Amino acid sequence: MLENDPLAAFWMPFTANRAYKATPRQLVAAKDMHYTASDGRQVLDGTAGLWCVNAGHCRAPIAAAIAKTAATLDFAPTFQLGHPTAFELASRVAALMPAGLDRVFFTNSGSESVDTALKIALAYQRARGQGGRTRFIGRERGYHGTGFGGTSVGGLVNNRRAFGALLPGVDHMRHTHDLARNAFTRGMPAHGTELAEDLERLVGLHGADTIAAVIVEPMAGSTGVLVPPAGYLERLRTICNTHGILLIFDEVISAYGRLGTATAAELFGVTPDIITMAKGLTNAAVPMGAVAVARGVHDAIVEGAPDGIEFFHGYTYSGHPLAAAAGLATLDLYKAEGLFERAASLSEYWSDAVHSLKGKRHVIDLRNIGLVAGIELEPRPGAPSKRATELFHAAFDSGLLVRATGDIIALSPPLIVEKPQIDEMFGKLADLLATID
Repeated sequence: MLENDPLAAFWMPFTANRAYKATPRQLVAAKDMHYTASDGRQVLDGTAGLWCVNAGHCRAPIAAAIAKTAATLDFAPTFQLGHPTAFELASRVAALMPAGLDRVFFTNSGSESVDTALKIALAYQRARGQGGRTRFIGRERGYHGTGFGGTSVGGLVNNRRAFGALLPGVDHMRHTHDLARNAFTRGMPAHGTELAEDLERLVGLHGADTIAAVIVEPMAGSTGVLVPPAGYLERLRTICNTHGILLIFDEVISAYGRLGTATAAELFGVTPDIITMAKGLTNAAVPMGAVAVARGVHDAIVEGAPDGIEFFHGYTYSGHPLAAAAGLATLDLYKAEGLFERAASLSEYWSDAVHSLKGKRHVIDLRNIGLVAGIELEPRPGAPSKRATELFHAAFDSGLLVRATGDIIALSPPLIVEKPQIDEMFGKLADLLATID
């Protein structure tokens, strides 16, 4: 039956559909640091879309690369065939990764990257004669996408509770958020290194010979910007090495300049065995994800397999020509404009702006690293997350896009942001915090 409501058919993701469709807020165009709303207002993008438009919106070199490729090679399968752009992009991605992570598997999203990484971990353990290692360890408050694998290793309660038991053989370490000891920290918190020892507890509980991999976000974004305590990631790396467990960093948010470096692994000086990525890889112009894998992990699977297909996994659109072209143009833009270095140079100014909100109404914590910030608000009694949601709507209506996650406002602007725009973001938030009950 034909409906008169033009909004009815689209079942929106991670959205209060009934509330949104009663009061829709729509975006119709974008350029550089701004969206244009359907009423013509300019909206300053404080979140790089969804943590992904790192080079700013509608950049001409990326659009031109996509258009040229669409007119010359709209699709090419990568099952038993290939096309040059995918191979070139894989080499370029590998060159940005920590030393040794030089084998790249393409996906279409962060969720697919995570599920791919989990499969690679299982295949690796089997290839080295450790087929009993089938267990995964995630972390409370972790977000690893919405596939069954990613949801299982993730630790966000609302993402899990409606979907039953999910994957068997998954356990979770404690999260690292410690408001009592680490509130209003700039950069890495001083307290919490010992929380990595929770992995040793789980090894003792389940046995190291049952665990294939540990997966964490080095900087946890979607849960509200949790920066790792000093020494925490190093300790996880040591424990994994001791017990023959692979360490996976989910860098879907943190890769491609968000923290002022190509990867969070580079910034924190800790090299995992596998890195998942997406978002900033193509500046979000075409969906694409990737998994960077240590040479030793790759070779154990590929060189140890019999003749034929070595790894029975992939996607129709793995290494899609348009996505690969967008990826190459994006990496060229990052390099030409020095955007990773630019983010690093702005980080101190950003930090000062973030912490200018200390003492403002409802603010109980501020945390930041690179060009990311989390503003934690005191929950409204009996109505968790409502205060942040109201602030999200009020900010949009006043011309600023932020992200609300629980009772936390997250910001992660495009890396082309200017200092006056940073001032505008936090000035508006300061004014709005005074008006929100």
